Amino acid sequence: MKARINALNIFVILAMALLTSGLSLAAEENPRVKLETEMGDIMIELYPSKAPVSVDNFIKNVNNFHYDGLIFHRVIKGFMIQTGGFTFDFSPRDAGRPAIINESSNGLTNRRGSVAMARMNDPDSAKAQFFINHKTNRFLDPKGDNKGYAVFGDVISGMDVVDAIASLETQTLGMYADVPVKTTRILSARLVNPKAWTPLAEPEPEVAAYEKPIPVR
Repeated sequence: MKARINALNIFVILAMALLTSGLSLAAEENPRVKLETEMGDIMIELYPSKAPVSVDNFIKNVNNFHYDGLIFHRVIKGFMIQTGGFTFDFSPRDAGRPAIINESSNGLTNRRGSVAMARMNDPDSAKAQFFINHKTNRFLDPKGDNKGYAVFGDVISGMDVVDAIASLETQTLGMYADVPVKTTRILSARLVNPKAWTPLAEPEPEVAAYEKPIPVR
């Protein structure tokens, strides 16, 4: 009888441990965004604990439908595929959100399948464009005082789609190089688990300072 009670106690303890573990994993669930493209689906897991500003900006662009209909406009096999700024006829689309701070020093690296913010020479100039690393590109990581390209997520399914897009034939259109001959659109970008994301507060809009008029006497 005592042996049965001990076995039951052990079973209850194990069950509680598994339940607690499950609740912990659920609490730590990361937001995921599904990109439905003309060549297949790409699922991206985001890391708000590592790149809170980048993830917040990306999801808000997703929820505003910014990425719907945009193309992968820059494709280099063995390097990366980039999107987030142009429609099928290469008309630019602005997300209407301000540039964000560079979070490249968050410990995440530009390895194959990682997702990072594209930017200009100014480290803090990223807005909506992003790229998926087709191979490991450690030279894009920060080094010393030089800021890198901020990784904020990983492709968790659909790398075969990334490979297919990276293999597209490319051309030069005016000032733009590495443009796919066959356009590939993002049909939709959706946050699949909204409860896993808590939005950050929006920054206060800048108020222009004007000189007060002086009445004429």
